[in-house]
Amino acid sequence: MTYHISKIIDAPLAVARQRAVDALAEAGFGVLTEIDVRATMKKKLDRDMPGYVILGACSPEMAWQAMQHEPKIGTMLPCNVIVRDVGAGRIEVSAVDPEASMQAIENPELIEVAGEVRKRLQGMIDAL
Repeated sequence: MTYHISKIIDAPLAVARQRAVDALAEAGFGVLTEIDVRATMKKKLDRDMPGYVILGACSPEMAWQAMQHEPKIGTMLPCNVIVRDVGAGRIEVSAVDPEASMQAIENPELIEVAGEVRKRLQGMIDAL
């Protein structure tokens, strides 16, 4: 089983990032955090890399449900989505596969919630 749901699109990084944010909103997710990894690596390590943004996405409804079944699930939230430059004008958008990450937790009710979150994230990726 892979740990991500991904799609490559032809678009500039900023456009792909906005499309991902918009598709997340359509799927019921808000972006709680945003990390510009390229800028951080340049500032902290003086190293250059292609564009790479991590979006911390959360569906309050799904997070609430997950916390009702597993109070420590916050250690695995929010759902990360990356938008990264793979060259030649192409951008890869990848979301964590919550079903894969939740396998470490033996809780059938949580797996059910993870399945719904996965369905929504897959829809977000498909909509790009």
